[in-house]
Amino acid sequence: MKILCDIYKSTVEDDMYLYVPKNKGLSGAPQTLLDMFGKPRHVLTTILQPDKKLARADITKVLESLEKQGFYLQMPAQKETYMQEINTRNSKL
Repeated sequence: MKILCDIYKSTVEDDMYLYVPKNKGLSGAPQTLLDMFGKPRHVLTTILQPDKKLARADITKVLESLEKQGFYLQMPAQKETYMQEINTRNSKL
């Protein structure tokens, strides 16, 4: 299965991306998600297929979500708790 996909970056949350099929656009994503996402900024149009590698997402899950839900939301990576604690204690960072 191949899907021509638009990828949008959130203006609210760093490293949050929304994948949508090119032919449906943002109409496939729920309005509550779009409200939380902020103004989508288009970053890429690409062909997704099972043998393609993605940096921070499982291509199988992305393709399944696009097929079933009409979108895939890539959340930011979780920061490690101890690094957050060090950052809050260290005023020099």
